[in-house]
Amino acid sequence: MDRIRVGVWGAGAWGEKHARIYQGLPEVELVGVHDRDERRGAAVAARHGGQAFQRPEALLARCDAVSIAVPTVDHCAAAEQALAAGCHVLVEKPIAASVAEADAMIRAARRADRILQVGQVERFNPALSAARPLVRKPKFIEAHRLAAFQPRSLDIDVVLDLMIHDIDAVLHLTGRLPETISAVGVAVLSSTVDIANARLEFDDGCVANLTASRVSQERLRRIRFFQADAYLSVDLFARTGDHLRLDPASLPPIRREAMAIREGEPLQLELEAFARSLQGRGEGAASAVDGREALRVAEEVRSAMSRRALQWAAG
Repeated sequence: MDRIRVGVWGAGAWGEKHARIYQGLPEVELVGVHDRDERRGAAVAARHGGQAFQRPEALLARCDAVSIAVPTVDHCAAAEQALAAGCHVLVEKPIAASVAEADAMIRAARRADRILQVGQVERFNPALSAARPLVRKPKFIEAHRLAAFQPRSLDIDVVLDLMIHDIDAVLHLTGRLPETISAVGVAVLSSTVDIANARLEFDDGCVANLTASRVSQERLRRIRFFQADAYLSVDLFARTGDHLRLDPASLPPIRREAMAIREGEPLQLELEAFARSLQGRGEGAASAVDGREALRVAEEVRSAMSRRALQWAAG
């Protein structure tokens, strides 16, 4: 089977990770990278292989597929251009800056008859993958995602920067969309919201409480599931998990069971899945429709935060 010719559009911190991993995948040929900063693109190409392209058109003409890791505000334009050039696309999360742009990207993929997937990389965290078959009708979900302040990704707020990982995980693992959303958020070190809390309520009675901060002194990525007969605690940063199961027939009635968590870098697992899907050997990364739904819920969270801020200002 021929190797897939892949490029990376955007050679920042995350785009360089794509280039590094692609360079090591046996089914992939890393064609090269493009970045508006030519020196940065050249440096990434020198470290990881391939050519540094001055113009995106030149890169796309040589590729079967491309990873798009440009700022979120540029996702739609870049994806539409890549799809029109005949390339399959993996675009980093969030899929776009708005649901309207996400819809435009999905239409572009259908017109071009090309695959469009979204880099919701936490789906490929080995700890979350291990927990997935154990999540059965949760009654309450609690997620905390805390990070230190970084002077990047400030074109989007913490909901689109961090919380969207947990929004996607909740939607993916429950298979449901929330009926009711309430949220609060505050700006601390940037002009956009840096700390946010959202409450998602589902039609089956499940409630998900999500907290995200990018101004924390500790680094934490944890999600917990409370079910009728079990409790799951997943540390996404350490890639560990606890599974406590209620078994009235045993003594003691609560049993701790180990999760079988495999090794692996989430981004590498995601890019391997993307490559396999292009060869017809798997479902790949998150679908564009799933990325669009996660973004739609994130937009509703942001709207709920805005309504609460207006209430505070008025009262």
